[in-house]
Amino acid sequence: MKKIILLAFALALSFSSCEKDDICDANTPTTPRLVIGFYDFLNPSVLKNVTNLKVISEGMTDGIIFNASSTGDSKYLTNGSTISIPLKTNEDTTSYSFILNSGNTNPALVNQDNIKFDYTRADFFVSRACGFKTLFTLNTSNPYTHTDATIPDTKWIKYISVEKSNIDNENDTHIKIFF
Repeated sequence: MKKIILLAFALALSFSSCEKDDICDANTPTTPRLVIGFYDFLNPSVLKNVTNLKVISEGMTDGIIFNASSTGDSKYLTNGSTISIPLKTNEDTTSYSFILNSGNTNPALVNQDNIKFDYTRADFFVSRACGFKTLFTLNTSNPYTHTDATIPDTKWIKYISVEKSNIDNENDTHIKIFF
């Protein structure tokens, strides 16, 4: 009987040292992405869908995956009116190539614009399980640089508007691109 009581006591002590698992809840806000809405240049209040837009970060060969369930190059293409793209958490600038009509068999219809976003970063502790998140603030004096390696008249992006310079969630549109 003493052995059973001793065994039960040892078992009880072993379970008393357990603690809650450190798993980051999927609903915990983490580092937000830059939300970009596309609008009609001639009618600025109307959202406009892009056609086969591919977004590639500087120094990368593959684009941002917009359709994870697709295969091949189609997973890098989007046809919506809004996208979310990540900013670098270890640098104060991020450059992207926005390629409209990517993959079109007629190269004259493929149009690429390059945009460099300039911002400041602030890291905030979320929890032991989730670690840190980075919040961004677009620089008010020069939040972006719109460049193109080709002829300036061929830019498909006509105008860029900063709607919200503080990037602290993905619920709001931060940038509007008119084309």
